[in-house]
Amino acid sequence: MLYETTIGLEIHAELLTKTKMFCSCLNESEEKQPNKNICSVCMGHPGTLPVINIEALRKVLKVGLSLNSNISSYSKFDRKNYFYPDLPKGYQISQYDNPLCKDGKLKLFLSDEENENQKEVKITRVHLEEDTARLIHPKDGKSTLIDFNRAGVPLMELVTEPVIHNGKEARLFCQGLQILLKDLDVSEAEMEKGQMRCEVNISLKPIGQRELGTKVEIKNLNSFKAVEKAIEYELKRQTEVLEKGEKVIQETRGWDPIKEVTYPQRTKEEAQDYRYFPEPDLPPLNVYKLFNFEELKKELKELPWLKKERIIKEYDLSLKEADILLKDSKVLEILEETIKILKTKNLDIKKATNLAKNYLLTDILGIKEKEKLTYQEIKITPLNFSKIIENIVQNKISSRVAKDILLEIIKTGQDPEKLITERSLETISDIDLINPIIEEVIKNNPKAVEDYKKGKETAIQFLVGQAMAKLKGAADPKELVKIMENKIKK
Repeated sequence: MLYETTIGLEIHAELLTKTKMFCSCLNESEEKQPNKNICSVCMGHPGTLPVINIEALRKVLKVGLSLNSNISSYSKFDRKNYFYPDLPKGYQISQYDNPLCKDGKLKLFLSDEENENQKEVKITRVHLEEDTARLIHPKDGKSTLIDFNRAGVPLMELVTEPVIHNGKEARLFCQGLQILLKDLDVSEAEMEKGQMRCEVNISLKPIGQRELGTKVEIKNLNSFKAVEKAIEYELKRQTEVLEKGEKVIQETRGWDPIKEVTYPQRTKEEAQDYRYFPEPDLPPLNVYKLFNFEELKKELKELPWLKKERIIKEYDLSLKEADILLKDSKVLEILEETIKILKTKNLDIKKATNLAKNYLLTDILGIKEKEKLTYQEIKITPLNFSKIIENIVQNKISSRVAKDILLEIIKTGQDPEKLITERSLETISDIDLINPIIEEVIKNNPKAVEDYKKGKETAIQFLVGQAMAKLKGAADPKELVKIMENKIKK
């Protein structure tokens, strides 16, 4: 039997604020000392009263505006009641029936496929709540430790409509949302650090059946790979259950990233199980009186899907190249600042742009990955990078020299023009200097010369490589090929 897949996502992101959601404790996600940033409010001591963090509200509203959500004129906080060790008050302050933002949509703009990257995923709501504490499970399995530093941190939750149909779409949505949150400076949204977490609701039904199948939730997925893999596994598992004539159980499942399987955790709660009611210690929110929305809209930067369209046209990028730059804002910043500098020079700007793009995406990122460098360790700047590109365009240095210089200035930050001058790396075009080197290479490599004469084209590349080595890369390899061929044919 064929089945239709229905997937909805619940994504949580810790917000970048100085303090927690309802108290003045510091919001420091990198704090290593357990239970340092806590007080009587976030620990839920009797008699304490919460105070709303206005900056957290502002950040959620910016996300809502970016997603074309309907901003609620009236909103409120609610108590979500459940008992778990990571919840010091025995309830969580969240939002239920009056969230800050309703509706909205986000395209799968990171897809390399033209049709897929235009698909819009509808959003049900974006609301604000407080995070829970962090549970730490020692390897001995005999105890569980609790770090309350995270308890009370502002947490945005975004819920999609059940309109996603496979793991890839879910991954693309999460990746796109992460870029948006980072671009808006709303959240660092690093999944591996727990700053962004995804929960998947997934069900299967026979094609043609109107009612949705039984919903299963997969909790706390902390990587894009985990989101895609967990959905793939769960689709297979539920299909096998249905094919056996059995029923899928409504439950919450976890994800084992080592075995790449989901496993049962508990039966799934319904809304009524949480006994939501309005938070009595917080006032309702008249959102449009609290914020000037014209000013909020001015704070929105160039949205990532619009940025993708622009850089593809402006820098002649492929979809894949544009995605790499969108996912790594530092690389895009280097490229754009470099091109701004190059435009002030008397150069073939199209050629210069293509060279900058190619060296950045291939050589610089390649070196960064190979050497496992952070951007703090990379010393290259738009200014010294532009000098390398300028010298290549003006045929002052060869591509071989450019690659060698790049490797050095990435690590040292030296001025490339100073290196070129000090080491005499400018391209040698004097035929009187080149001829003796080529004649020497031909004389010392008779077999390669004979192979070339017999039609082995790769032999000429070997000979040119020998000449380039003797010239320390300071020559145009295309010119060397011409000279080498003419001398061999004589």
